[in-house]
Amino acid sequence: MSTLSSTNIPLCAKPETLVFRAKVLAALRSFFDTRSFVEVETPVRIKSPAPEEHIDCPYVPRSKLDWVYHPKNDTYLRASPELQMKKLLAAGMDRIYQIGPCFREGEAGSRHSSEFTMMEWYRKGGSYIDIKNDFSSLIVFLSDMLLEDKRIDSSIRTLTVKEAFLQYAGWDPWQGDFNQDRFDFDMATKIEPAIKEIGGGVFLMDYPPQAASLAVISKKDYPFAERWEFYFNGVELANCFSELCDAKEQRARFEKAREARRNLGELDYPLDEAFLSSLESIGSAAGVALGVDRLVMAMLGIGDIAAVKVTD
Repeated sequence: MSTLSSTNIPLCAKPETLVFRAKVLAALRSFFDTRSFVEVETPVRIKSPAPEEHIDCPYVPRSKLDWVYHPKNDTYLRASPELQMKKLLAAGMDRIYQIGPCFREGEAGSRHSSEFTMMEWYRKGGSYIDIKNDFSSLIVFLSDMLLEDKRIDSSIRTLTVKEAFLQYAGWDPWQGDFNQDRFDFDMATKIEPAIKEIGGGVFLMDYPPQAASLAVISKKDYPFAERWEFYFNGVELANCFSELCDAKEQRARFEKAREARRNLGELDYPLDEAFLSSLESIGSAAGVALGVDRLVMAMLGIGDIAAVKVTD
């Protein structure tokens, strides 16, 4: 994507940046509203976050009213609206999207913030390829509406995780015993720098089953998670799955993640039983989480997340 400005922007967003951000939000809504998606809102304060080993949701202390009306429920600020949006799919909705605040404890830096804006959309009956097509069209749509460079689609390429590791890390994560620490280290120190060197947009797809999270496991020449991440100039903007809709398998993955969190001394979130009991009613689905702040950063060529949002 081309940039609109090369000037140094301070760590508090300038008015013109906020105006551009508003145009991005309007364009996102326009894109999905005209494609039969329905905008939804789900709670920001939740009882049962999805247990993930390295993602912590801020705990919300109970108020006096909570003790009266909800004496047994601890609550947290959501890291994602994913579980709540999937419940809507199970209830009969087909194409939905949401834009809103999310929170992650202890995240800070030029690309991370403890409070950020996320966009997620889901297609009931869809796959990660359908969402990849949505995303490719969305990037071109945003470029045509808001940027001077109209042909960014020609600079987007697709790379599998296996190809990336063989070429840039010199090993195959599918051979031998999977080493999560080695995989994560080489992803951060070898794969992502190589993707940055490639430049432009890159879909990195088909992850090892051990990195499936909430994704379906598929098999062609080898087993892989139907998952992709989209990078622009080395910065991850989006994470997509063909969604796992097997309640038994999902429970097993959640329990494994809870055990890992307990071993790390992290909070042990209760399982969302309503989500698990509704999961198989979905049948099949795919969804993606897009970081709106990072999207604005990429479109404007800004290097610090604080410069594209209002901070306290």
